[in-house]
Parts: sequence; C-alpha cells; structure tokens
Amino acid sequence: MTRRMIIIRILAVLAVLTGVNYVTWRWLESVNWEAWWIAVPLIVAETFSLIDTFLFAATMWKSKEREGPKSAPEGTVDVLITTYNEPIEMVMKTASAAQKITYPHQTWILDDGNRSEMADAAKQAGIGYITRSQDWKNKPRHAKAGNLNNALFQTDGEFLLILDADQVPDPLILHRTLGYFADDPKVALVQTPQWFVNVDEADPLGSQAPLFYGPIQQGKDGWNAAFFCGSNAVLRRDALMQLGIVGYVHDVQESTRRTLRAAEKLLGREAKRHRDVPELSEELRQLHALTADALADFRRGEPAAEVVYRVQEAAKAASRRLLENDLATMYADLESLGHVPVQRDEVLGAVVIDQASLDALTAQEHSPLGAVESVMALLEQLRVDRPDEAQPVQPLATISITEDMATAMQLHSMGWRSVYHHEILARGLAPEDLNTMLKQRLRWAQGTLQVMLRDNPLVKKGLSAGQRLMYFGTMWSYLAGFAALAYMAAPILYLMLGVMPVNAWSVEFFARFLPYFLINQVLFIYVARGMRTWRGQQYSLALFPLWIKACWTTFANVVLGKPLGFVVTRKDGKAEGGVPWREIWPQLTVMVLLVISLIIGVTRVMLGTLDGTGTLINTVWVIYILIALSVIIQAARYRGPAAALENPEGDSWISK
Repeated sequence: MTRRMIIIRILAVLAVLTGVNYVTWRWLESVNWEAWWIAVPLIVAETFSLIDTFLFAATMWKSKEREGPKSAPEGTVDVLITTYNEPIEMVMKTASAAQKITYPHQTWILDDGNRSEMADAAKQAGIGYITRSQDWKNKPRHAKAGNLNNALFQTDGEFLLILDADQVPDPLILHRTLGYFADDPKVALVQTPQWFVNVDEADPLGSQAPLFYGPIQQGKDGWNAAFFCGSNAVLRRDALMQLGIVGYVHDVQESTRRTLRAAEKLLGREAKRHRDVPELSEELRQLHALTADALADFRRGEPAAEVVYRVQEAAKAASRRLLENDLATMYADLESLGHVPVQRDEVLGAVVIDQASLDALTAQEHSPLGAVESVMALLEQLRVDRPDEAQPVQPLATISITEDMATAMQLHSMGWRSVYHHEILARGLAPEDLNTMLKQRLRWAQGTLQVMLRDNPLVKKGLSAGQRLMYFGTMWSYLAGFAALAYMAAPILYLMLGVMPVNAWSVEFFARFLPYFLINQVLFIYVARGMRTWRGQQYSLALFPLWIKACWTTFANVVLGKPLGFVVTRKDGKAEGGVPWREIWPQLTVMVLLVISLIIGVTRVMLGTLDGTGTLINTVWVIYILIALSVIIQAARYRGPAAALENPEGDSWISK
C-alpha cells in the first residue's frame, strides 16, 4: 500500500468516526424539540451528509491508479458514433478523426435522425452508415440505447468503441485501451475520461468533472465498479450479447409468471362466481387447479413453453366442452319459445311475448365462455419473439434514459469486470449556456434515479457489497436537494425569527462539529490533489431545485407511469440565449431571503434581541451559501467561451 493510500484511509476513518460522534450527539442531546418542524429536517439533513461522508470514504478506500494495460492490443473493433440531430459537420469531424485511429477498425455513424445528407456525407468519406430499420416503427425506441442495440446486430467487431457525435478520439485510443481485454478475459468495459475543449478556465457551467473523472472513478475501479459513462469507452461484444440474452430470458420468464398468475386468479374468481351453475363451476375449478399446478411447475424450473402449451391445450378443451354445453342450452331455449304465450297485436299485426316469460329467458346464463376466453387471450400474448419490441434481444439496458450506468451494473452483476483508464483520449463539446446544461443534468439525475427505483443495487443479485455501495453512492447523491432546503432554511429562520434548531451554541457543539467539518475538508482536498473542484461543490448545492424535480418526475414516471421524455443535449457550438428564469427562480429567491436575513440578523444583534454567537455562526453559513449559489448568476450570464477553441489538429472545432 502506498503512503498516499495510507493517509487517505486514516483521513477516511477519522471523517466517519467524527461524523458519527457529532450526528449521534445531535440526535440525542441537541435537537430543539420545541422547534421540531425545522430542528428535525436539519438533523435529518446532517444525517444525510454523514451517509455521504461514509460513501465517499468507502469510494476512496480502494482507489486504483492504473499505469496502463500489460498486453498488446488485439481483436477486431467497430467504432460506433451515435448521433441524432447534431450538425453534420460536427459528426463528420468526429468520424474523420475516428478513421485515423491507428489500430485496424471499422468506423460507423449511427444516425438516429435518419438524415439523407448524413448518409451521403458518410458514403463520400467511406464511412459506414447505420440507421433504424422499419422494424422500429411504432415500437419503443429507447433513445441512445436503442440506437446502439440496433447497430449491434448490423456489425460484428469483437470490441466496440462508443463515441458521442462531438467526442473526437485520439489516434492511439485503441492502443491504450484494448490491452486490458487481453490482460483479463472477464473485462467487459474500459472507460476513459470525458474532457471538453470549449470550456475556459472559469468553467461557470461546471462542465469539467475532474473529481469524478479521476479520484471517484479510480475509487470505484478499486471495487470493480467503474461504470460506463456513455462515450469514450470500449466494450466487449460478447459481454453485451450475453447481457441481452439473459435479459431476454428473464423478461420472458417474468412475463410468463405474471400471465399464469393472472390466469389463476381469474379462473378462481370465476369458479366462485358461477357456483350456481354446476357444470360451468366444475369446469372452471378444474382449469384453475391445472393452471395453479402449471405455475408451480414453472417456478420449479419447467420450461415456459411447455407449461404454457399445457394450459393452452387444457383451456381449448374446456372451451370446446363449454361451447357444446352452451349450444345445448341455446337449443333448449329455442324449443322453449314454442311454449311461450304469444299474442298478435290486432292493429299492427306484431307478435307480443309475455313480459314475465321474456324476463325468465334473459336471466339465464347463455355465454359461460368469457373467463376461459380471457385466459386464452392472455396466453396468446406470451410470444417468445417479444412483439412489443423492435428486436427480442436488447443488449444495452433500456430500463433508464441513462443506459450507460444501467448496462454497467447489469454487467457487473453477471460477473464481468470493468476498468477505468485515467488518460484523456477523446475531447468533446460541453453545453455553452445554462438552459442546455440544466436539461443535461436533469436527464442524468432522472436516469440514475430510474435505475435506483427499478433495479436498486442494494438488493440486486450478483453484486458484491462494494459494488452495491459504489452504485448506490452515485444514486444517493441526487437526493441532496431535500437536504439543501433544510440547510438554507435554518439560518434564515434563526436570523429573521430567532428560531433555534439546536439547544445551544455550546462548547460541546464546536468540539464535535469542527473536527468533523475540518477532517472532511482535509480528506476532500487531499484526494483532489490540487484539482479545481470548487465548481462541483457549488453546483451540488446550487442545483437543489433540479435535484428535487428529478426526484418527483422520476417517481411519477416509474411508479405512476407518467412519461419522462428524452432531451438530446445541444452540441452545435452555440448558446441558446436567454436566461431560463423558470428554472432558476428558486435559487434567486433563496439568495434574496439570505441577504434580507443577514440584514435583519445584524440589526437584531445591535438591538440586543439576538444571540451574538448564534448570529456569527449563521452569518458565516449564509455567506458560504450565497457564494455557492452565486454560480447560478455567473452561469446565467455565460454565453460560451470568448473565442473559438481549437481541436487537437489546430482547426476550428465547428463553424461559429
């Protein structure tokens, strides 16, 4: 173990221990229960932060810094460039750079926009062009995941280098990454950093993520949990195809289980409802028992096709018997019409049937086939070709709009390994205005939370304890918006109204809080090693409305079935223009309230109606929040870098 890792582990242990000491004391000794409505949210927020500390410490515990693969690159490669509506010039710059990758490969443009101009440009440059077939018409498209899944069945390389339309690759990207697959046949993914060339040093939109594409991914790599980030990654085709087949089998089995269970419930209910018709009730009861047995056999491992076929044949036989019985009843009813009192209307000449006799006829059960026909219709929907999808096998995960994390987690759960290679081997474009950035961050948050709700890593089979924590840590971070509300409301309430969420600003408070706070900062600074991480810290707080929006919209999507939509990040080298007031009014409102609370708090101290120590503490905290939130104002005014930035070859990245 290196000296650096020893120091990181010591700091990690101290951060967690001092945090547990502080938060435990807060819960047991210092909550002001008289103001529980703010005191409890605040201590819950502090508990959230303690869990954050633990997850960060766990991430850094096994940080792995790789020097590079030991083996030489080998294997066939397809370079897949995904695009939807990006400028053709941009896509072609990326594709041309991909053609110049020195390792032998085939370059493909995956055009989800199905543009004839894009197809012509690709043909002229000798680049492969793939778009969706008619099989996808009126079927779920699954956004980028669907685009890649479609291409997987039209290419044949052993490995896939996936690039976004703006991510220009280094000529040596495959030489620097392919060797990992030869080093370990269980490696399914090699991820490299995403780096943006149109970001100036100030980075007001916080696009560069040096902490994530560095220490955090290296920490996850130590737990074999470095995950796919959508671009600048190489994947093993066999691993993806195995994932697709396993997913296909799982979906068919789950669909079969649900259908048999529904049929069992339906038949049981109908058998009880028709107890007054012995023949029908007995037929339904026998079919219900057979379906229950079939469901039990399926759960014990009998093939789905055999189980379903057995129930289908039994339902058909029951249907025939019930139909024969139904026809016999109808003949009897027709014969009985001959005995119904009939009289002819003397004026109109119409036949008039006695009303009492008519009521008796209509009260009879003429069609006892409804339940059996419903079961047969259910079973007919069980088709192995998955007619609801454009293709039965979907290798990349489609449960989330962030297909990258979901796919990586599925691969890890199946025993595959991943690698994070910390070397910038592709350079792309970041959003150049606040509105576009907010849409991008919202999509990331929604997709990550979709995975948490649909396939929670804490209970997912196949993952190690470390992998569970690493995936959950990323998902957990998007719940921070609720904690931010408590952190911002507490000082405002104290300075304006004198409401104290803690019993007293005692020596014991400082003796417990300060070590926890300072050690956390030291750990963070030491891990960062001089990297510019302040923007990330600002946005973790400043985007609190967006994180909250992501939570409730994702809940509505997964639980309530509301549509979520997919917004492609604009990458045309131009800012949208205009300030997204509807998106940032919460931050601006909080900033105004913080300034007002400062003025009121200072005034009250001067008048002797507010405690000086508490006011000082809250003033410091308010100033910190204001500095963090101020990034929103900088971002709202930002209109892209001052001058056109250059790509690695010295040409303008894109026309402006």
